[in-house]
Amino acid sequence: MNTMSSQGSPIPAEVWDQQEMRDALARREISSVYRLLRRHGVSQRQIAALTGQSQSEVSEILKGRQVMAYDVLTRIAVGLGVPRGYMGLAYDETTAVRVAATADSPHPEEDESVKRRKFLAHAAAVTVGAAVFGADSGSWVSHPTQTPAPGRIGMTDVRQVEAATRALRALDYQYGGGSCRDAVVAQLSWGQQMLGASSTDVVRTRLYVALADLHNLAGWTSFDTGLMDSARNHFGQALDLAKQGENEALMANILYRMGRVYLHQNAPDDALKVFQLGQLAAQNSGSELAVGILCANEAWAYAKMGSDEQALKLLGRARDEFSRANVAEAPAWAKFFNEIDLSSMIGTVHTELAQTVDAKYTRTAIPALSKAINNFGDEYARSRSFNLTSMAINHLLEGDIDHGAKIGRQAVDLSESLKSVRTKQRMEPLRQEADKRRNNPEARELADRVARFTGTESAA
Repeated sequence: MNTMSSQGSPIPAEVWDQQEMRDALARREISSVYRLLRRHGVSQRQIAALTGQSQSEVSEILKGRQVMAYDVLTRIAVGLGVPRGYMGLAYDETTAVRVAATADSPHPEEDESVKRRKFLAHAAAVTVGAAVFGADSGSWVSHPTQTPAPGRIGMTDVRQVEAATRALRALDYQYGGGSCRDAVVAQLSWGQQMLGASSTDVVRTRLYVALADLHNLAGWTSFDTGLMDSARNHFGQALDLAKQGENEALMANILYRMGRVYLHQNAPDDALKVFQLGQLAAQNSGSELAVGILCANEAWAYAKMGSDEQALKLLGRARDEFSRANVAEAPAWAKFFNEIDLSSMIGTVHTELAQTVDAKYTRTAIPALSKAINNFGDEYARSRSFNLTSMAINHLLEGDIDHGAKIGRQAVDLSESLKSVRTKQRMEPLRQEADKRRNNPEARELADRVARFTGTESAA
């Protein structure tokens, strides 16, 4: 019997999609998985070689020894080529592709503007209960195969999800989404199972909110690693769960983050629509901090569109809302936005205005960014990188090229330690400004270094 796959693996890819195998994987019954592989002609020696186990270990597992350790399960999944989501280890991109490939009605790849419209339709329907932007919310919400759920959960189980989310969010802030996204998705795979468990109404409501925030973090880390469709999936599911949990402040935060995705894609019109939906949820929640965050980001969207009057008006409102907010009592997903982050946003908006309207806005941008840079600790390395990049742009616009190049090099130095695609992409305006000044050797060296780091090309 020839069991070789086209890639030379002794295990055909279709083996993993057979129902008996899927059931064994979902239950993490490795002994059953190994026995099924033996039926397909895979020897104990081959299993041992692929999984890094000894043949005696494989033999013991075949006899019924359980495998419980997460790292061992992961090693087995990776070695054998099992889509990790089939084992509830992580709903990874490989699993997503395979699940999508077996869908009854596969959808062709859509233009990004169509995907944005569909998300807006869904966000409007969830937020205000009406299909403001059209009825079709699209097929971007994925439906991963669920592993068996625990029978009953209590508040302790929900607190574990919340604690894991806080810890993983801290890793994201400090090292970038690439440092923790797999762990976030793995935790989400486990947390999603709880939706099938029985619980009290109080526990279930809090579970909805906890899982909404975990999806929120999964969306943010996906965004930070350049996985835009995955980000949209997670934010869409986060929005639904937050609505079920009746937490409008979290809905506002989710919409703020999705709007940031559109700002990053240079689609400020769509970003503004999402921010405005978030503003409705923020106002309904009664949270001044949530309102302030949305105002600051709406200001950024207007700045990208070159509307300085609207941008400055919304920044002023953001300051007012923040002055009334009690940050100490804010939930984890909003607590990051303190006085330092407000200064960062003021500097960011004025940097945008300096590029789109008038270089005079550097005079406000530079001191605001300086305050943020000097106060962001090591735990906010990514934010510090963004601000150093903006600071360098401002100094180049002012004509202080040598100093701008020096700060730009600091931004690259810091960004090289981060696992964040977004930090590279945010440096493109810096590369462009440095390229315009290539007659200066410091600017030329900076442009070339940023180009090497980001994988873009500088002007000749």
